[in-house]
Amino acid sequence: MRRLAITLLFALTVVSLPQSAASGEKSTGLHTSVNKHRGTAVKQDQIEKLRKFDQLIRYFANFSYIVPRHKVNADFLRALILAESGANPRAVSPRDALGLAQIIYPTGKKAASDLANSATTFRYVSRETLRNLQREDLFDPAVNILLASYLIARYNHRFDGRLELVLSAWNAGENTDSLNYGRHAPYRETENLIGRVNAYYIYLLQNRIFP
Repeated sequence: MRRLAITLLFALTVVSLPQSAASGEKSTGLHTSVNKHRGTAVKQDQIEKLRKFDQLIRYFANFSYIVPRHKVNADFLRALILAESGANPRAVSPRDALGLAQIIYPTGKKAASDLANSATTFRYVSRETLRNLQREDLFDPAVNILLASYLIARYNHRFDGRLELVLSAWNAGENTDSLNYGRHAPYRETENLIGRVNAYYIYLLQNRIFP
């Protein structure tokens, strides 16, 4: 089985696109954000928080959601969870993103419906829950990690494993205009998320904390 490849951003030369502030805070440059977070370490308390959910992360990262024989990278999921919620399953953002991976309810509900209608069955999450997903369900670590795994697999396949595009789809929506031109979403929030996830992902891969 192959792991879906997500390309790390060690160094970038990026031209930011002009964008109305109505769509989010204006870009300060992806290169700046990646450099800002470069070398960030995963701290011991963060590792301990992640360990609580490691069985679920390993389990749900082990499915081929979109492409046969291709799986989600578990370290990428761990990096995303750290960057989004600090591994807090009850986290709620100002934009009402919920749980470990900070999933917006409408996005989660559509993903849950896709999975409920698939031929795959899962431990820890019932088909009934997926068919009738409620907002509160996103605070369940199993539900949240399953939906995050599916969505990341979908974005990874669509955007050829380019980390900045995968996370732009995750944070700003997969139909964001810039993605149609192979460019990241030029919002400060998105760029900061890309920088944080990239740094955590590099650290986790290099240090093999979760072999």
